[in-house]
Amino acid sequence: MGRSRYLHALHPGPDGGLDPEAPETLLECLVGVSERIGRPSVLVAMDDLSAIAVARIAPMLDGRFRIPHQPDGLPARVADKAELSRLCARWDVPHPETVIPASGAEAAEAAWRLGLPVVAKWSRPWLLPAGAGLRSTTLVHCAAEARRLYERTQEAGSRLLLQRFLPAGTDTDWFFHGAFGRGGHPLLAGSGRKELSWPVRTGLTAVGRWLPDPAVEEAALRLARRLGYQGILDLDFRRDENGCFRLVDFNPRPGAQFRLFTDAGGLDVVQAMYLDLTGQRVPEPSGGPGRVFVAENYALLAAVRGRQLPWRSGAVGRDAVPAPARSPEAGSGSGRVSESAAGFAAGAGAGPNGAGGERSGGPRPGGPRPGPVRVAPRAERGRVEAAWFAADDPLPFLAMLAAFLGRGAGKGARALRGVPAHGRRTARAVVRTPRQRGRDLPPSATPAAPANAAGPAAPAEPDELVTR
Repeated sequence: MGRSRYLHALHPGPDGGLDPEAPETLLECLVGVSERIGRPSVLVAMDDLSAIAVARIAPMLDGRFRIPHQPDGLPARVADKAELSRLCARWDVPHPETVIPASGAEAAEAAWRLGLPVVAKWSRPWLLPAGAGLRSTTLVHCAAEARRLYERTQEAGSRLLLQRFLPAGTDTDWFFHGAFGRGGHPLLAGSGRKELSWPVRTGLTAVGRWLPDPAVEEAALRLARRLGYQGILDLDFRRDENGCFRLVDFNPRPGAQFRLFTDAGGLDVVQAMYLDLTGQRVPEPSGGPGRVFVAENYALLAAVRGRQLPWRSGAVGRDAVPAPARSPEAGSGSGRVSESAAGFAAGAGAGPNGAGGERSGGPRPGGPRPGPVRVAPRAERGRVEAAWFAADDPLPFLAMLAAFLGRGAGKGARALRGVPAHGRRTARAVVRTPRQRGRDLPPSATPAAPANAAGPAAPAEPDELVTR
């Protein structure tokens, strides 16, 4: 980050890291930062932990920082997946069917009732101990696995939730970004579709497109208004088999792809929040829908695994809302996003974007089939917001190179051995009946079987086993 032209100064975080359950160390750190800056600065939390901790110490930072007012520990409530489920039920916001078991037996029974596979989540993932092998979200394939997860509740530090699995597919993953003033008044908001993610179908946005969708936007705006939400939020939706958008995650901070929602004048949700907190007028957004966000190395790695380049093909599901044509005054929107390693941003400095909430998903039999493919208009294909993350996080970039090299090495080895690319031939002992042996002979050489000949006592095994 020392090379970024957007960064004036970097202030180290609390010693020993950030603990949202004990934010006193963060308070001491921020007080020192404010004294070094010497004037009130805008504070924008860039990950869930920072958002929760800052909301708890906000009254002690009055006069030092300008912070969005969040009533009654709101970030912790919406980031708690059990509390979010209750809020959605209370205000009729579509949400995956969720069960909070009270015992291992209830967890096993709920897994059967919801239908396997089922998604298991810890309600407060920021409390998971490091090195324990527990993930915030897990796809459970049997009732016994659900029971075993529940038995680790005390170790996880929060309750276990089981949710109905919503299969992923074309046009199923959508997100919403918004900046809100007091009372849930929207300053800048937009919905988009996740066209490629890493890890595939479950992770952060590798390729996303800004596409207005009335159902997504109406649900997000209604929830923010009823919460009285002030600040920036990132919501994740998944479309079920009936076409209903269901809220699966609520992040009380900017998402990793927030720069996708940048209008023709360069206004994004962070800048809109800055203008509002400093008492300046937030201009009316102009243009923007149709923009494409590409995290280059994540997108390439996901494309290798998924073998598609959706930002070029403009693939759209059969029920998708068509992207609008580009407005004459819309700018190209090209540029790069600078990422930071800090957990929050003070003043004009920018911090890192938190990755989007993880969701387990994947295609399964009986899921929705992809619809017809539409090629996006030239105006839509031209607006791409590229984000190069390799300098900050080299592991995905190295994994991408390993995937390319590994795939090429595997094909070369199979070619040298003369093995088909689709699988491996495995020798087996096979008992073949005369009728089966006759299939290998010309018709004239096939021996005639007696009319009353009995069939084989047991079905013969295949003479080739293909393993994938």
